[in-house]
Amino acid sequence: MSTTSLVLTQLLLQVVGLAVSLFAGLFVLRFLLQWARAPFRNPIGRFVMTLTDWGVLPLRRVVPGWRGHDLSSLAMAWLVETAGVIAAVLIVSAPLVTEGNLVPLAFIAGFIEMLRTVAYVVLGATLGLVVLSWVNPYAPMAPVFEALARPFLQPFQRMIPPIAGIDLSPLFLLLLLQLVLGLLASLKSGLLGIHL
Repeated sequence: MSTTSLVLTQLLLQVVGLAVSLFAGLFVLRFLLQWARAPFRNPIGRFVMTLTDWGVLPLRRVVPGWRGHDLSSLAMAWLVETAGVIAAVLIVSAPLVTEGNLVPLAFIAGFIEMLRTVAYVVLGATLGLVVLSWVNPYAPMAPVFEALARPFLQPFQRMIPPIAGIDLSPLFLLLLLQLVLGLLASLKSGLLGIHL
């Protein structure tokens, strides 16, 4: 492969990856906002609903909710991630993927990627909560970050008491999320035989 082809391939992969990450992240965020009972009357909530209604509302006819959770949002995230994996594999010609096993492997890798997206959203919410707790705890977005991060922080808060009034649970959650992200990336690379 020539240098020009390699550069174009990398550029195309980055464009596909960015688009997939954006849309899958929005669908995951929609699910997590509903799951965490986060307030939707804020700029993030309205933005997410506006940009995801096109996919979620039609899919609700096929994918029903479960115990009050909107599974169609997660299903859309999974489909977007799967489509992204298929596109990336076709761009780079992955060695462990053939025409016969492309779709099954892509669905598995897409599920792994969806889990990574969940981890990234929780990581972002945790960082947002930490920053706002120091600089502006009454910011309009603080309740959203609080609602998203709190369910994941609570197990650590029960085990790790504050030290001199400082809550260290976000630090441990962030470390765990980094481990999870690394593990999921390794799983996907092993599955496809390439690092995407």
